[in-house]
Amino acid sequence: MMYYEDLELNQSKISEQTHEVTAEEIKEFAGQWDPVPFHLDEDIAKASPMGGLFASSLHTVAIGTRLGHSMINGEIAMLAGLGWDELRFPKPVMVGDVLRCKSEIVDKRVSNSKPDRGIVVTQMTVTNQNEEVVATYKFTNMVFRKPA
Repeated sequence: MMYYEDLELNQSKISEQTHEVTAEEIKEFAGQWDPVPFHLDEDIAKASPMGGLFASSLHTVAIGTRLGHSMINGEIAMLAGLGWDELRFPKPVMVGDVLRCKSEIVDKRVSNSKPDRGIVVTQMTVTNQNEEVVATYKFTNMVFRKPA
């Protein structure tokens, strides 16, 4: 198990796992969580500025989250998510894109109110098969410190 003390600033990791986005998945996710016509109907999507069916931003974050979890395999003594910041989508995720995730620890500190815990900020970058960035965000987590 990795604790707060085991996590170093600038420590980075790239997911070995990737995720290929399909038209069916885009439509299924959008139908349940973001039912906008250009995420549901290929003809409408073709007429959009994207020129084809593309994933919703929520779907992109969900994929990035899953890929992020694949990198830690439950090995970090994480207690809670505290927030997300600076969420950006510089390029759409299109049908057939294969996504990968990179994480980098950009800040950490011991909790002021709970000294047995630390606060860790991680920069996440999701890229497609061409190494083009499709999403970036920072998330802040509470992590247990090593037991005394």
